[in-house]
Amino acid sequence: MKVTLAQTAPKLNRSNLDAIIKIIQEHKVSSDLIVFPELSLSGYLLQDKLYEDAWELVELDALRVLSEDIDIVVGVALREGEVFKNCALYFSGGKLLSKHDKVHLPNYGMFEEARYFEAGNMFESFYSQFGKTSMVICEDLWHKDMHHDLIAENPEYIIALVASPARGFSDDGLEIAHQWYDIIKKVAQECSAKLIFVNRVGFEDGLGFWGGSCVVGSDGEIVHQLKQYEVIAETISL
Repeated sequence: MKVTLAQTAPKLNRSNLDAIIKIIQEHKVSSDLIVFPELSLSGYLLQDKLYEDAWELVELDALRVLSEDIDIVVGVALREGEVFKNCALYFSGGKLLSKHDKVHLPNYGMFEEARYFEAGNMFESFYSQFGKTSMVICEDLWHKDMHHDLIAENPEYIIALVASPARGFSDDGLEIAHQWYDIIKKVAQECSAKLIFVNRVGFEDGLGFWGGSCVVGSDGEIVHQLKQYEVIAETISL
């Protein structure tokens, strides 16, 4: 299995779909699965722009068609009637195979997600062509109940879509990065699963996102890691 970690810098407009399609087309021959970050179709600090920029599923048909050649995971602000969800979508074989609605919406400090999005209320795994798979979105992984759910589901692969701003600079490096790596290594080891962690980069209204996307083996060790702060799409073998 070859997976592409697409560490992108989404913009706060609808141009992200065209950019994502271009990246997919560049990698669909050499990769089996491509994973983009949280809200990669939308940008993070949408606030009131959410009401005009959120996507409806029918508008993402190009991704469904492209998934006939490569499995695709994207993050999106999705409109469902009058409700907005922060979602991870998994397209495969020309169809939407699974959708995860972010359960834990941060609403503290710099974060205001709970003000704009409706939280998901369930967690479930699904079978991709690679095996039993689970998707989580950013803050989900900071809650013990999600860890318990993952252990109970016993997936072979965990896909984590993340939009983590850089904070906590010290002589030892970026503290938030150390915290994230501790969490995902623990989860991978607890579940005996391979974990694909894709974090975005770029700047939005004073927030800088640090990247550092990686793959963690089922033994809890990082087997491949991308550079911080760099826009890059890199394919590795699992």
